[in-house]
Amino acid sequence: MAGSAPTLYLNHAGTSWPKPAPVREAIQSALEAPVDAWAETFARHRERVADAFAISDPERLLLTPGCTSALQVAVSDHPWAAGDKLVTSGWEHHALLRPALELRRQGVEHLIVGPGRDGALVDLLRLEEILRGGRVRLVAMCAATNVTGALLPIAEVIRLAHDYGAYVLIDAAQTAGWLDIDVGKLGADLLAFAGHKGPQAPWGIGGLYVAKRVAMRSPRLAEAATMVGYCDTGSVDRLALAGLVAGLGWLAAPAQRDRLERARAVIARIRELAASSPVIRAHGPAAASARMPTLALTWAGQRTSDVAARLRLQGVHVSGGHQCAPLAHTSLGTHGDGVVRISAGPETTMDEADRAGEALARLATP
Repeated sequence: MAGSAPTLYLNHAGTSWPKPAPVREAIQSALEAPVDAWAETFARHRERVADAFAISDPERLLLTPGCTSALQVAVSDHPWAAGDKLVTSGWEHHALLRPALELRRQGVEHLIVGPGRDGALVDLLRLEEILRGGRVRLVAMCAATNVTGALLPIAEVIRLAHDYGAYVLIDAAQTAGWLDIDVGKLGADLLAFAGHKGPQAPWGIGGLYVAKRVAMRSPRLAEAATMVGYCDTGSVDRLALAGLVAGLGWLAAPAQRDRLERARAVIARIRELAASSPVIRAHGPAAASARMPTLALTWAGQRTSDVAARLRLQGVHVSGGHQCAPLAHTSLGTHGDGVVRISAGPETTMDEADRAGEALARLATP
């Protein structure tokens, strides 16, 4: 039971926990720092975050209260005109879908490209067909779905969109801090990320990269401005920013270079243990290299919310339900009840994987 063992936290796709010691120390130090050092510290911290994403000009990085606010700006603040088209995948988080739906009120057509008949996460033939039809201003997609962790074919999406003159926005909420992201090599025109997941930062910090070739047109901007700024999203939480810088530094240490492989191995072990039960079904790609360290499960005859609650009684903390991504569950075929999502962090161990597997086995029957 929960009182006999420490809580096993397996919801890192939701938020990382616990935060590394350097992150906690940086937050405390920032809390005690003199206010008159804020401007200089902010500039230095933004440069370090920009370096982590290989952003050569820190001015092209807008630090935001989170990935949700970054996506809101990225989608909304374009010179949209009636008849323009916005294309998303069938795997998006509500944070991206909400501003997309708002654009419909401006006469912008929102098109969703679902999975391909061959099982591909994105029907690239359908995407090219839409692009060929013209008027696509922006293609916006997550790099990995937050439900199963499956990686979308982002490189192919970017290539296709650019072939037809469309910009591309990447939602890197699930990949930032895990995958090395070089915005220049990636080729994305805009990229949004969350600090509190892979980068190990606290809540309240995220960012949006905007390539110089992208001219933003927010109604809040002066007529000559082309880059959104902090007046558009609000003041940056300097404590959270300090934690983000510390988290990125912690991830860059030699001890964390193989963190993704270790976390994927943990999830592969839990998936293997879950497969021994005839009532548990795993969703998403089986190959570890095709997804982030995330596992989505359903139970025959049991509600996922009930399963998640029973796991918590055993001291295993997971996510149960729809993970704020109802469209992704429609694509996955789990819209009715959602999934139990299990996600590992950089320091989740194989012993903890076995403990999770034992807890799953105890729930194999109602």
